Amino acid sequence: MNGLLDRFGRRATDLRVSLTDRCNLRCSYCMPADGLPWLPKPELLTDAEVDRLIRIAVERLGVTEVRFTGGEPLLRPGLPAIVAAAASLRPRPRLALTTNGIGLHRLAPALREAGLDRINVSIDTLRPDRFTAITRRDRLSDVLDGIVAAAAAGLTPVKLNAVLLRGVNDDEAPDLLRYALEHGYELRFIEQMPLDAQHGWRRDTMITADEIFAALKTEFDLAPEGEQVRGSAPAETFLVNGGPGRVGVIASVTRPFCGNCDRVRLTADGQVRTCLFAREESDLRGPLRDGATDDEIARRWESAMLTKKPGHGIDDPGFLQPVRPMSAIGG
Repeated sequence: MNGLLDRFGRRATDLRVSLTDRCNLRCSYCMPADGLPWLPKPELLTDAEVDRLIRIAVERLGVTEVRFTGGEPLLRPGLPAIVAAAASLRPRPRLALTTNGIGLHRLAPALREAGLDRINVSIDTLRPDRFTAITRRDRLSDVLDGIVAAAAAGLTPVKLNAVLLRGVNDDEAPDLLRYALEHGYELRFIEQMPLDAQHGWRRDTMITADEIFAALKTEFDLAPEGEQVRGSAPAETFLVNGGPGRVGVIASVTRPFCGNCDRVRLTADGQVRTCLFAREESDLRGPLRDGATDDEIARRWESAMLTKKPGHGIDDPGFLQPVRPMSAIGG
């Protein structure tokens, strides 16, 4: 096997596995208030199918890191067992999970015991009224409890993901960073991306990385971390007030990092996506259920990587959002 190599010499070693398209929040920048039609259960990969595809990716295709996403992955009943199966592989991949944090206070110890290494929790505001306005659910206390439980369980470093929305929470950048520093978490601001189900994203209204840096610098000193090379890492990271605290900004829109991308995605219904913004997918579920061997699945996966484009194309005049929204793709 040649591994997950694309036509531009990039090798995918970071696999994002969506375990469900369902979510228990209704974030305004992701989906409408009344939700979306969920995938029928027969179309979802079973736990055994997820385990097998991760094994093929790790043992035959050179994947070294697996991140579980959704939708909301904590809604997947078999999550701890899926994590444990991935942790048992050799060579053992690094295992992470991105979650909205609801239910994490109950599941964090079991996930750590299963072999999960670390966790990212999405939290866009520290104000209950704003949380309810953004997510359409009054669950901020549950998210905060989940973050505390993750740290207590050893799922460190706990990273927090925040999206700033103009006129909604764009004045909270310093408050969010202060909260993260006080508790020993690592904060990542993420530029809002064109992945909402409503297709209402507009570049001229999004909060840019430059605006985020400007807001943070009103209260904090930010300095690049030595001579470290960013490489395929999505976040530009900075020491805060001389360290050791750090903050990062993921500027997928205004400062894309496509040239060093090392990611590939597997949707909850078994489709390979070579880019978050891809409009094409390659089916692995069908061959899997038709009796394909591991080698045949691996070759199909390798072939899928050859369709990867040089970049996401957001700045191209003909750019079109993916048909699937973020909740059905996986972060």
